[in-house]
Amino acid sequence: MPVTLRSALLHPLAKPLVFVLCLLPLAWLVWGAATDQLGANPAEALIRGLGDWTLRFLCLALAVTPLRLHTRTPQLARYRRMLGLFVFFYACLHLLAYGWLDMGLQVADIGRDILKRPFILVGFACWLLLLPLALTSTNRAVRALGGRAWQTLHRLVYLVAGLALLHFFWMRSGKNDYAEVALYAAIIGVLLLERLFRYLKPRGVASR
Repeated sequence: MPVTLRSALLHPLAKPLVFVLCLLPLAWLVWGAATDQLGANPAEALIRGLGDWTLRFLCLALAVTPLRLHTRTPQLARYRRMLGLFVFFYACLHLLAYGWLDMGLQVADIGRDILKRPFILVGFACWLLLLPLALTSTNRAVRALGGRAWQTLHRLVYLVAGLALLHFFWMRSGKNDYAEVALYAAIIGVLLLERLFRYLKPRGVASR
């Protein structure tokens, strides 16, 4: 009998495998930096690469619930927390790379740069909003906050998605390169609309 997707997702090795796969982009970027394969400006390539993967993991994390519901695969819920934490992980690395490679870890200079450049400010705001989500990702935090309060707090991820797109748009606007911005905007837009329709549907049914 062939192994089904549902049983594969429940396999004891499935989570470790997904964990390793989530680390591959970092391994590729580190290897590229170590072997001088990130182009003429490796620092910029590393910073932007980490930012790109933050946005990609954000899309993946937002897609878990719609995929779980529409494919009737509840086993996917096991991976939502891990993907969400990888969003924060890559966001931290993106911020660290900017602070180290761009600003030399000079805190005063970093503070002035954040206040001076709007797209840096928006990116930093994304990280600040992700911080409480990462800190409350444990089962203990869910119990301490209560399910409803925890869900309300974690809806901040939709605000993070919007700000991340704005950060990406402003960053790419300097080079008039909007193709990837449009792609991510379309993906996140579809995911947010799906969430909105799912939120409104019970109200519509109840009003009949």
